[in-house]
Amino acid sequence: MPELPEVETVKRGLDKALKGDAIRSAEVLRQASIAYPDVDDFVRLVKGHKFGHVLRRGKYLLIELDKGAGLACHLRMSGRLIVRAGARSGSDSESESGSSREPKFLRVIFYLESGRELHFEDMRVFGRLWYKPKGASFEKVIPTLAELGVEPLEDMDGKHLQKLFANKSQPIKTALLDQRLIAGIGNIYADESLFLAGVHPLTPARDVKLAVLERLSDNVKTVLERSIASGGSTLRDYSDSDGVNGKYQHEAYVYGRQGQPCRTCGELIERLRIAGRSSHFCPHCQPKPRGVKVPLSKKSKKNN
Repeated sequence: MPELPEVETVKRGLDKALKGDAIRSAEVLRQASIAYPDVDDFVRLVKGHKFGHVLRRGKYLLIELDKGAGLACHLRMSGRLIVRAGARSGSDSESESGSSREPKFLRVIFYLESGRELHFEDMRVFGRLWYKPKGASFEKVIPTLAELGVEPLEDMDGKHLQKLFANKSQPIKTALLDQRLIAGIGNIYADESLFLAGVHPLTPARDVKLAVLERLSDNVKTVLERSIASGGSTLRDYSDSDGVNGKYQHEAYVYGRQGQPCRTCGELIERLRIAGRSSHFCPHCQPKPRGVKVPLSKKSKKNN
């Protein structure tokens, strides 16, 4: 699933590409991709709106439209918002990039006044789009937005984490993935941040000392900013608003590197499952806390 760096990368690309352009018409090829309102109203209401700024909240893209309206998107597992050169009309005629329906997993097309097209493509069909009418907030249209936690690149520090984790007995990895505590961090960047902070992923969140939380907070920001600079990570489906893949996965310290030597100490990276999610760590750089058992996966045992 695209995480904060991937969504931020798409946000920046769309903000630059769309601002000032307008939606001439829209076509929905898969009705379930529209979360609100119903498909007929969505197509009717987005028509004629001019694009303003593109914002991000957690893993949501929030696109400001003129007249107080807005467009929101959650990419989920495999969604992509890509600006493509398209046919001037809404037909299937050929354009410089081929047919306007060329992409295999095309779900929604926005035909723009500039002659380009904004495509919502989604292979696994979990992604969703919302139209926000004038006078409503994004939180009213998407109630889960109001439940999101702190933005890690803005207001988060060690003291904030200490307060969030004070009564949390679950592993620190699980706490970092809780979107109600911190918005936008996913599996890749939780693993990377814990490695840089020297914290074992199974460490109970409430047991992590303030000094370590300060270090963890700084490393979360470092990892996220480094990934944004690399255009995010492409493990399978993700690409930015121009269709370009991210590169951070080639720089990762631990994520996806089980059985390979740690870039710092040379110990083999191990993987375990925590709450159903794969977690990668270095057993030397991230020593397990006292009293905590580390159940290694079969694959990790083989590699060791």
